[in-house]
Formats: sequence, structure tokens, C-alpha cells
Amino acid sequence: MSFTAWTQRCVRQADCILIVGLADKGTGIGKIEKEVERLTIRTHKELVLLHREGADRPKNTVSWLNNRSWVSTHHHIQCSKRMFIRRSQYRINELYMKVLTSEPLIHTDFSRLARWLTGTSVGLVLGGGGARGAAHVGMIKAIQEAGIPIDMVGGVSIGAFMGALWCAEKNVTTMTQKAREWSKKLTQWWRQLLDLTYPVTSMFSGRDFNQTIFSTFGDTHIEDLWLPYFTVTTDITASSMRVHTHGSLWRYIRASMSLSGYMPPLCDPTDGHLLLDGGYVNNLPADVMRSHGAKHILAIDVGSQDDTDLTNYGDCLSGWWLLWKRWNPFASPVKVPNLPDIQSRLAYVSCVRQLEEVKNSDYCEYIRPPIDKYKTLQFGSFDEIKEVGYNHGKTYFAGLLKAGLLPIFKPEQGKASHPHESSCYTFTDLAQMVCKVAHNQYIDESDSEEEYEADEEDAQEVGYASEPAVGLSDTEKTSLRRRRVGGSLSLSENELESENEYATKS
Repeated sequence: MSFTAWTQRCVRQADCILIVGLADKGTGIGKIEKEVERLTIRTHKELVLLHREGADRPKNTVSWLNNRSWVSTHHHIQCSKRMFIRRSQYRINELYMKVLTSEPLIHTDFSRLARWLTGTSVGLVLGGGGARGAAHVGMIKAIQEAGIPIDMVGGVSIGAFMGALWCAEKNVTTMTQKAREWSKKLTQWWRQLLDLTYPVTSMFSGRDFNQTIFSTFGDTHIEDLWLPYFTVTTDITASSMRVHTHGSLWRYIRASMSLSGYMPPLCDPTDGHLLLDGGYVNNLPADVMRSHGAKHILAIDVGSQDDTDLTNYGDCLSGWWLLWKRWNPFASPVKVPNLPDIQSRLAYVSCVRQLEEVKNSDYCEYIRPPIDKYKTLQFGSFDEIKEVGYNHGKTYFAGLLKAGLLPIFKPEQGKASHPHESSCYTFTDLAQMVCKVAHNQYIDESDSEEEYEADEEDAQEVGYASEPAVGLSDTEKTSLRRRRVGGSLSLSENELESENEYATKS
């Protein structure tokens, strides 16, 4: 198969090429894809997989990506069932005229894709902190109520767990229920007692902890999450930070939550390296999120705060003196870190330095809920901590809105009185408005159930969303060829004139 000269020119000049396919069809490479790859070896390419609205969690994404090693990233997009049914050009134009004047929706997958293509994605970073991570659930609820979209998620330790839950479910109620059930398992002392082992490497074998995470996520891969996701671990084999964007989800979450001394390091299934809690190197990876392309970043910190008001005891220190100070009720108290505290502070030196850089940065919104009174292993207070996070987030975003800082996440509010007066809309707004379509809002009364069922049967035979319609009349085919003239979403009037001149010369 070969493209026309004009198509080849467009493909070669493209900044980004989207390969669009139906997720429930075969993963093989088509002739068009092969030709595109031959013509654009250096061009940035991304895979877009379309899913029917209400479909189960994506599966087998790895097969799609393995067949297309030249794809740099992928997107899972949920679509209305109407998109999979062939309609006449008249019906499509009629629907477009109605949708164009409606208010955009910012939480749809098409809006997320549009923000990614225009470089305005919103990233959410969830830090580690043990049981205090329940505040992440409340913060996500507050973010949703504030009308802020979440386009990609990154997390460390408990933040990796909560972030993966959101990417898999995209529903606050379901996420809360699963997080609560998991936290409850960690409060059952008999489970911990049965998992105790001889402490050569760690106090616990990790078998029961593995089971709690696996029962939550199953054998899901990171590639199969609805939203782009990454987690951070500490590679003690290579003495470096590792960022995981693909592979076994539950394993890398477990690795990112493996606190030294409590859990043994997890062996990476790909290279055998030993992985520990990512909080040792980067407990709030806003910098990683920025490198992944997010423009607006919300960084939620739930880590512990080290006491800096320590006692100056001079050049030497006697343990007997400390013991006397502790036991004598009349002696003035002293604040001196013990041996485990010192070891812990040494382990988190690079993490603390990186956290200060995030706090002082201008590329992210640093947020810390008031959860200092809760302990790292206080999982029994899940609902209480969650409410603290929710109330803080609700107040925080209300303050941003009052200060006029929140509208950067919101769509334009103005409406066009006529479709041709809509030049004020951005590409992102147009994508948001297209997703506004209700399931049965624009169905003509003349459409019968039989016609709809026939359309559904036809839709089952569709391979790719860009596959040409079969059985159209010559008039309809001509109309399809001219569908961009006078009503293009991406070409200005000058560009249309240039395109027509080029076609005439050809």
C-alpha cells in the first residue's frame, strides 16, 4: 500500500502521529501502520486504544506495545457506544452542530488526550508516609470536587498503592472501599504474627504482605491502568533510583513499600536487582512527574516530620547520663536521637534534600495535610485520616479558587452563538465538548430499535476506528472526501486555501 504525495508530505511533517485502534480487536500491525513507520522513522508516535464506555479494565496492552516497539507511549480512551456505530454524514454533522455549542467536560478521556497533546496535562504526585497515606484518598476526593482533572499519577510507598487504585478504578467510592479493606488487613495482629521469620534480612517474610497487595490488584500490569502511572523504588543493587512505568503492578507497589528491616527487598523480575522503599531516595517525585510531561503538578506530602529542636550536649555523650535524664522525674528533659533514629535520618538524607527542592520549586503545588499526629503504622485510623485529608483539600482548593489561581484547570466558560464563531475555543476545549454527548440525547424519534440494533451489528465488524465506511453511495463518499472543507477543526482559512492550491497543482 502506498500513500498519495500529499499524504506522505503530511505524515513526514507531523510532530506526532497517533496510531488509533480498537482495544478489543487484534493486536497485529496493519498495512497503513507499516507504511507510516517506513515513512516516519524519526517521528514521535503514540498508541491510542479505544474502549467502549463501561468496559472492563484494559487487558493485553503489553501485546499491543510489543508489536510496536516504535511507539513511545500509549493512551486508554473510553468512548461512547455511539462512536462505534456508523452513521450518515448528515447525522454526524447534525450532532456536531449541537455539541459544538455545549459546555466542555474536562474529566473525559478525550479531554485528557487533548491536554497531553497540547502540553497542559495535570499530574498528581502522592508521597509516602505509611498509614498517613489514607489522607491521599480524601485529597483525591477534594480534587475531583474542585473540578481539577487528573491526567497522570505517580507515587511512592503508600502513595504508589493509593495512586494505582485511582488509576485502576477512577472512582472515589470504589477506591475508598478497597483502600479501607486493605488497611483493615494490616491491623490484624495474627497475620503479622504468622509472617514473622528469623530476622537475618527482615522481621517479616513478606508473604502475607504480598498477598494483601495481590488481592487488591491481581495480576494487572502497569500498562493496563486507565491513566499513565509510575512508581519509584530504591535499587540497592545499583545504588540508584528506579522509575517503573511498565511491568507487574503489584510487585513494584510492594517494592516501593518495602521498608528496610521490616520487609525483605523485592527481586526485580526483569533483572534480579533488589528493590526497597522509594522513599529512601525520593519520597515526593514531583521532578519525575515533570520529566514525564505534566505542566500542572499537585504534590501531596504525608511523610513524617523529623524533630529539629535537639539538645546541644557538647563534644561527648554518655548513655548513662541519658538514662538518668529519662528516669529522673525532676530532671529537665533532653532531646537526643537514639541509634535507630540516627540510622533512619541517614537513610533519608537524599530524600529530605529532594523534598526541600520540591517545596521551593515553582513548577508544582506543594500540599501537606495536617496529619503529623498520626503514626506510620496507625492503619486503624483510616477513616479519620481520610477525613483530615478531605477537609484540608476542600479548604485548600476553595482558597485557590477565591484567590483566582484555580481557573487554570478549568475550561472556557463562554459559548459560541454560532459554530463558525467558535474560533476562541482551543483544541482541548473542542475535545472536551465532543465528549459532552449524552447516550440518547440526539437520537431522532424516527430511529427505531431495529435500526439501532442493526447499527450495533455493523459496529461489531469494525476493525479500526479510521476504517472507511462500506456500502455508501457515491454522493455520501464525495461528501466524506469534502468533510473538511469549510468546517475543519485544525486548519485556518489560509491553510485551507494553501491546501486547495496544492491539490489543484497536483
